[in-house]
Amino acid sequence: MAKFEVIFYDKPNGSEPAKDFLLSLDKKMRTKMLRTISILADNGTDLREPHSKFLGDGIFELRAKIGSDITRVLYFFFVGHRVILTNGFIKKTQKTPKNEIEEAKKCRAEYLSRKENLT
Repeated sequence: MAKFEVIFYDKPNGSEPAKDFLLSLDKKMRTKMLRTISILADNGTDLREPHSKFLGDGIFELRAKIGSDITRVLYFFFVGHRVILTNGFIKKTQKTPKNEIEEAKKCRAEYLSRKENLT
């Protein structure tokens, strides 16, 4: 049984950016990223590079690479052994684009405020 539950972040409008991103990838890369997500589910907060990297402010990136193609899916941890996948992108530069990190932070803040309002 997986130690961590992996969930796609859903925007207030119902869209799931990380899921949409995964579905947009070619079969080989999608398979590799899904395998990496499975490793994340098994290892959770213990997962380190090359699979995962902490970016700051509670945001991590999940990493997959085939040849020169590099994809990233950003995520954060939530109470109760949950991993929330926020958004993904194809990496073109050395540094993770700031706008992608900002998007993940916005998703995280919105998710946390939504969950606090439920209790």
